[in-house]
Amino acid sequence: MISARILVVDDEPQIRRVMRGALTKQGYIVGDARNAESAFEMLREDRYDLVILDRNMPGMGGVEACRSIREHSDIGIIMLTVRKAEEDRIEALDAGADDYVTKPFSIPELLARIRANLRRVPLSPRQGSAVISFEGINVDLSSRHISVHGRDVRLTPKQSEVLHFLITNPNVAIPHARILQTIWGPDYGNEVEYLHVVINQLRKKIEPDPAKPRYILTEPWFGYRFQLPPEER
Repeated sequence: MISARILVVDDEPQIRRVMRGALTKQGYIVGDARNAESAFEMLREDRYDLVILDRNMPGMGGVEACRSIREHSDIGIIMLTVRKAEEDRIEALDAGADDYVTKPFSIPELLARIRANLRRVPLSPRQGSAVISFEGINVDLSSRHISVHGRDVRLTPKQSEVLHFLITNPNVAIPHARILQTIWGPDYGNEVEYLHVVINQLRKKIEPDPAKPRYILTEPWFGYRFQLPPEER
């Protein structure tokens, strides 16, 4: 079995040491960096499966670093933050983070978050063609390739998984908790802000007018529904 490779980016040496020890004990291959610049160099030189990124580093902060990483990679990113404020969580998710953990955190909680974010849910496409096309949008279910009116659209892993799950269960309302537990893992269910951010990002990428969505519809106080047009083939 191939061990996942995790890069820990934090300016506090003690946190890096503790996390390296805990993650190595679980069988992960761990690298660490004290700032964003060192992390970028390590990501260029080696392959990692997940980055654990401190939000409040001197110099380039975690949010800016997250945006920069996300411009070039779909690697999983967990943000570490010392505040529980909702605006901080949303800012991290908007920057491209897949998850966040508030300091101080327990190692078991961090390990659970890591397992959830390393998991790539093997979603089964519905019967029929592996390509769904409607109104100038093409979604290849096997390769997760998306194009909108001939323009390639790049999705993060979580955006791709949420879209895939919704589009393979079309025209039915799906509860928030079911989406969260399917995509993020069974330990999730109440983190509705995760979904709000990802859905808003998806709407900006595929909807003609994100403010008036035609495909990814909100079911108030319940969940979301992907409305597939009748001419879908």
